[in-house]
Amino acid sequence: MEYLTFALAKGRLADKTMELLEKIGITCDEMKENSRKLIFTNEDLKLKFFLAKASDVPTYVESGTADIGIVGKDTLLEEGRNLYEVMDLKMGKCRFAVAGYRETVAKLNNSLDLRVATKYPNVAKEYFYQKKHQTIEIIKLHGSVELAPIVGLSDVIVDIVETGSTLKANGLEVLADICPVSARVVVNRGSMKLEHERIAEIMYGLRKTVGENS
Repeated sequence: MEYLTFALAKGRLADKTMELLEKIGITCDEMKENSRKLIFTNEDLKLKFFLAKASDVPTYVESGTADIGIVGKDTLLEEGRNLYEVMDLKMGKCRFAVAGYRETVAKLNNSLDLRVATKYPNVAKEYFYQKKHQTIEIIKLHGSVELAPIVGLSDVIVDIVETGSTLKANGLEVLADICPVSARVVVNRGSMKLEHERIAEIMYGLRKTVGENS
């Protein structure tokens, strides 16, 4: 039997994912050990796990290096990889939104020279170009995008919003919702054919568990 490999977005999402997998009998004791290992194995179940930066998970899955990936919808939208998105785990719920100062609303709807700061340029382009048919200037940032409208670098931002408390603390607010975001399960297209039964069994267990917890 070949190994089935999981790529998990490192951090809190990986921890929550392993808790969920344990409920359906998928465990990996190696991951609980304090080691510098990069790949963790459950020999009994013929499963491998590795932790990756969220933005790299779709790449690993698309290439077939990993059969299954668990990552946020935000990353999937931004990366645009050729994958099967098979399940919403209903974890890490938040949303993509356009945010800025309230007085920017008029410019948001009518301006031809809107400046948008974001960590997610592809999401921003999709929203403004395809949905609003509006030309914008995109400013790619890697740090706290909330700073951009405050210092005058941009008119608005496109970012993930969970509670909105950071926006509120800085005098900003959500001006438009783009779409909901949560953790998703993605599967390599080739793996779905070659390992269909094993993957289907795992998905069945996850759907049942997620349904019971929702």
